[in-house]
Amino acid sequence: MQISLTVNGKNYQVTPPPMKRLLDVLREDLAWTGTKEGCGEGECGACTAIMDGVLVLTCMVPICQAAGKHVTTIEGLAADGKLHRLQQAFLEKGGAQCGICTPGMIIAAAYYLEHPDEAEDIGEALAGNQCRCTGYTRIFESVKAASSLYSIV
Repeated sequence: MQISLTVNGKNYQVTPPPMKRLLDVLREDLAWTGTKEGCGEGECGACTAIMDGVLVLTCMVPICQAAGKHVTTIEGLAADGKLHRLQQAFLEKGGAQCGICTPGMIIAAAYYLEHPDEAEDIGEALAGNQCRCTGYTRIFESVKAASSLYSIV
């Protein structure tokens, strides 16, 4: 079964098994390796991406459900060779530790920066993302630095 989808603005056609996970197609078939697998059970948020304007855990999405969809991964946030303001803030504030959770954290934070009315604060915005390396202080500081113009802080 051939599946068409758009990832980070580029159109692709793939022919994976219909129940192959979107995460695996992104990483193995399309070489978008920024999205990470943390738990493989939809619990940690490391594999978070935006699909047609909705946050999804790519480890839980069969590729057949991504047919015809637009997917944005961590690589899709940078534009014109410049890091997204969240990526830059994570770099400057030390929000990235081992790097496994970082792409999911940044994608979730980017979503909520664009939809500030959907979360009361940074903690709620990132509630579905777990970090095993840190106490979240630098992560929250990174999001706060990037979101200073938004009501999410």
